[in-house]
Amino acid sequence: MKHTLSVLVEDEAGVLTRIAGLFARRGFNIESLAVGPAEQSGVSRITMVVPGDDQAIEQLTKQLYKLINVLKVQDVTEVPCVERELMLLKVNANSTTRAEIVGLAQIFRARVVDVAEDSLTLEVVGDPGKMVAIVQVLNRFGLREIARTGKVALTRESGVNTEYLKSLHSKTPSNP
Repeated sequence: MKHTLSVLVEDEAGVLTRIAGLFARRGFNIESLAVGPAEQSGVSRITMVVPGDDQAIEQLTKQLYKLINVLKVQDVTEVPCVERELMLLKVNANSTTRAEIVGLAQIFRARVVDVAEDSLTLEVVGDPGKMVAIVQVLNRFGLREIARTGKVALTRESGVNTEYLKSLHSKTPSNP
């Protein structure tokens, strides 16, 4: 199972290196990593997606707390969260396919951020599932380059679990 960890650290040189070293020594792969300033000056938030079972993640969390400069570690995998990712996607586009690609981009609420004679660059923001879906849809045109930020997440203060609400909605029969 993939776990999303939100780690608050003191914003000092070498913190990310120590964390990455810990993961490497334990044989863990970091599938996604995003780092940036947090709400408090001098503190950064690291959001990581890490594969592993609950027991392994619990042990990893304990090891993270032993590192200097680590302030808080939270596994937000099962917690209601707002999750987002940014992706830039460069796709082949000629005069005959350009309108179709722009139409597909609109369905995903993607923005065209660069137009060239033979390509379009799109900006896509959303949950990781949306990223996978648009890549699958646009793959037939030929993807030139992809750059993704990695997932960022904050817990929902409302406590509303939108994944649970989506599952309820998909189980109810639709009205004609």
